[in-house]
Amino acid sequence: MTNLAEDLVETARAYPDRPAVRLDGEILTWAALDDRSARVAGLLADRGVRPGDRVGVMLPNVARFPVVYYGVLRAGGIVVPMNPLLKAREVAYHVGDSDAALVFAWADVAGEAAKGLEVAGMSGAGLARVGGDFELLVGQREPVADVVDRDSDDTAVILYTSGTTGRPKGAELTHENLRRNAAVTARTLIQADPTDVIMGCLPLFHSFGQTCGLNAAVASGACLTLIPRFDPGRALGVIQRDRVTIFEGVPTMYAAMLRHPERGEYDVSSLRTCVSGGAALPVEVLRGFEAAFGAVILEGYGLSETSPVASFNHPNRPRKPGSIGTPIEGVQMRIVDAAGLDVPRGEVGEIAVRGHNIMKGYWKRAEATREAIPDGWLRTGDLARHDEDGYFFIVDRKKDVIIRGGYNVYPREVEEVLYEHPAVAEAAVIGVPHDTLGEEVAAAVALEPGSEVTPAQLREFVRERVAAYKYPRRIWLVDTLPKGPTGKILRREVTPPSTAGGACGVVPCEP
Repeated sequence: MTNLAEDLVETARAYPDRPAVRLDGEILTWAALDDRSARVAGLLADRGVRPGDRVGVMLPNVARFPVVYYGVLRAGGIVVPMNPLLKAREVAYHVGDSDAALVFAWADVAGEAAKGLEVAGMSGAGLARVGGDFELLVGQREPVADVVDRDSDDTAVILYTSGTTGRPKGAELTHENLRRNAAVTARTLIQADPTDVIMGCLPLFHSFGQTCGLNAAVASGACLTLIPRFDPGRALGVIQRDRVTIFEGVPTMYAAMLRHPERGEYDVSSLRTCVSGGAALPVEVLRGFEAAFGAVILEGYGLSETSPVASFNHPNRPRKPGSIGTPIEGVQMRIVDAAGLDVPRGEVGEIAVRGHNIMKGYWKRAEATREAIPDGWLRTGDLARHDEDGYFFIVDRKKDVIIRGGYNVYPREVEEVLYEHPAVAEAAVIGVPHDTLGEEVAAAVALEPGSEVTPAQLREFVRERVAAYKYPRRIWLVDTLPKGPTGKILRREVTPPSTAGGACGVVPCEP
């Protein structure tokens, strides 16, 4: 039996009365989660959903997400997670591209989902509203206790990528991909067991929260305590209330908790392991958080196409701040050039990954699959170097590299310097068009509350610390930076202010 849902059945059998999922006062035991997911499988059978059919799941971080997610899997269906903030046009694309047979939508967004289904040409029967009457609806169904057997290479989940270079593509993740990635994560990385409590503030529709939070909790029997929407004060309160032992977040979450004015009033002594992923964690944030909270942050790396974990700063090995660590169990990583050949240690190239975590391919996109995996090694699009100990260090996204007058400028390197300034809360470095250089380096910066610094002062701060071609000639201040659903800063959505009248942002232009 290779169905990912079998993990839930086994854990429920072993720990039926232990808490599985919590959202404030709502607590589901493993037995209850298993039973409700079996009733969702009964609902799907009544709706005519068959093994292999795609089912959209458009839910926030609520206890019903794992109920529906595992219900679809145990029925042999393929889960298509969808951000509940999607608009009708985006819903129509996800549903139409995946040929979904049914969509479970949270009641608050069911209207937008219904519009999307209409655009996609699906009838109202294609929508299942998840709201106040959902418990009654599911409770009336006979539970389907049996888990549909699936081959290890059968698709379990289709995760749509962010679409930075075009329309989103659906990464097909198999039962084997997800089951092994969750097992390795739980056993060797976060080292979870049934006594642990994992903080579930990462979106469960995203690969990070889904594998490292939900599926790792199911694989280990740990309790997953949910926060529908991240807020630093609420997160600190839940850590204290539920005695959270494992916190998983993206860099902006760590920065927000570190900056919270009342952080010292919360008891967070239960924290044992903190995990960061989704984007590069600025070294200054890492050091500040560890000093303030007394907990070590282990940084890892992955992407939707790798289920997602590919490498990690392992808890039983030396940790290197700023590094994404070494490959996880059963996975290999290389640094290659444009021809797919290994580059010398210390030099920059593209990360290529091979192992049990590599996606089956992009849904209905054979050419894109061949381009991404030309020789069995997934080309990640991330530029990095590796040292003599085999640790990998992200330099930047391949598509984010700024080429200024023939010189490569890696935004992350410049952002790291900006984060060293005590007044800087967030920074995003981008390339902007330049008549003679091709691109110029620019930066949008959000300041710490109550801090004051001018863009010119920030420019000089960076200028003193990097090569002349790297420092941003244009800097402007913003209240906040655009972020994706996980809290990751979206460089592609950062745009400079108008330069009309000769102004260059809020800093005079420089040659």
